Amino acid sequence: MSVIPIVTDPHVHTSSEQLAGLARDRLVLSAEERRWGRRRVKTANGRELALALPTGTVLTPGHVLYVGPEYYVVIEAAEELVLVVTPRSRDEAIRVAFEVGNRHFSVALDGDRLLVPDDIAMEQLLGRLGVAWKRDRAVFVPIGAGHRHE
Repeated sequence: MSVIPIVTDPHVHTSSEQLAGLARDRLVLSAEERRWGRRRVKTANGRELALALPTGTVLTPGHVLYVGPEYYVVIEAAEELVLVVTPRSRDEAIRVAFEVGNRHFSVALDGDRLLVPDDIAMEQLLGRLGVAWKRDRAVFVPIGAGHRHE
């Protein structure tokens, strides 16, 4: 029976020299999953970790989460379903971002596109605003720490 490492810090500050010779593993999570700080997870290579992170922690893609004697684990953002708006103007972009945030949802920037969670409430909002949108798969890294009313 192997011991499952318990992770209590969301970011191990380490150097590339310290990671040299260790196997790189990944923990691929959606934006929502990166907010869940207390649970068991499996890495891309099947290693288990127990997360016991401080309340309010949001894991950041690219950060090293864990360093063990033989491997280390890096956080990666998963591709997920999103609604994509390509605003026709700066004013439209600001209006969409404001309205999405006003409903306590997160928004992400992807070049000239705004990404919002694939949710029926967002579909209805974008329809009311009269903006064109499409459903797509993309990495969703919110620019704020929004939350949904559930």
